Amino acid sequence: MKVIKVQGTSKTGKTTTVAAIIRELRRRGYTVGSVKEIHFERFTMETAGSNTDIHKKAGANPVTARGLAETDIMLDSRIDIDKLLDMYDRDYVVIEGKCEANCPSIATAKTAEQLDEQITPLTIACAGVISNDITEYRGLPVINALDDAERLVDLIEAKTPERMPNYDADCCTACGTDCRGLTERIIRGTGSISECILKGQSVQVFINGEELPMVPFVKSMVRSVSTSVIKELDGYEENAEIVIRIKN
Repeated sequence: MKVIKVQGTSKTGKTTTVAAIIRELRRRGYTVGSVKEIHFERFTMETAGSNTDIHKKAGANPVTARGLAETDIMLDSRIDIDKLLDMYDRDYVVIEGKCEANCPSIATAKTAEQLDEQITPLTIACAGVISNDITEYRGLPVINALDDAERLVDLIEAKTPERMPNYDADCCTACGTDCRGLTERIIRGTGSISECILKGQSVQVFINGEELPMVPFVKSMVRSVSTSVIKELDGYEENAEIVIRIKN
């Protein structure tokens, strides 16, 4: 799964850009999910006095509203973005709004000053209202998503790696930097996902085909526990590849 983020201040063309990206990705045959970041403190999807609101106030969590055309699951807390992304099984997830996700981003703005506030080392392009006036800013392409969605998605396909881990330097720097630093290098073409010790290499764990990132300590523990048990079985060979499959 690949993740791309579109961030910018209000009324700069974020939603327009996100919708154009989603439409073009779908046209190319990808499955696409989305996340809308909302920073209004009083925001809620719930309707006061509704049956689900009564469930919630009685202490249920989560509360699910299951209708004929859609299902809405409501939790009473904000979920960490990486835990939320774990719930997705799509080729791409497009995030609208600023959040902690470790992924390439597209900055939207009306002015150069607003772009300066949104551009980060993970920014691959600019878009939004300002694309009506300029085509490049600080070495980044400025693309009008309505007029040139194909070019924007071409760039997303080229620059977006498979979803990266999102740990800080206190957890792991086996690649020589933290997770965001490696993502930045991959975007700039000076790094590779193969440098990440948490993505594959000697020990891998998959859940329904999706690899789980593991810090070196956990990876070492999985290796030592599994090997210590399996080496007692007939047929064990030293340094041989071990594959374990568990199905419910």
